[in-house]
Amino acid sequence: MAKSKNHTAHNQTKKAHKNGIKKPKTYKYPSLKGVDSKFRRNHRYALHGTAKALAKARAESS
Repeated sequence: MAKSKNHTAHNQTKKAHKNGIKKPKTYKYPSLKGVDSKFRRNHRYALHGTAKALAKARAESS
């Protein structure tokens, strides 16, 4: 008796491309979940300093 087939990819690529293979959506501000805690802490202070500098620049210009 012949061995039975274990796997085939027949028609799978056609099915996949029928509606198009889409890339996952990328967001402007990705989550920092799982990011190194030391980096996150420094990032928070950096954002605060940037905000202060921008506020000062806006105050001086107007």
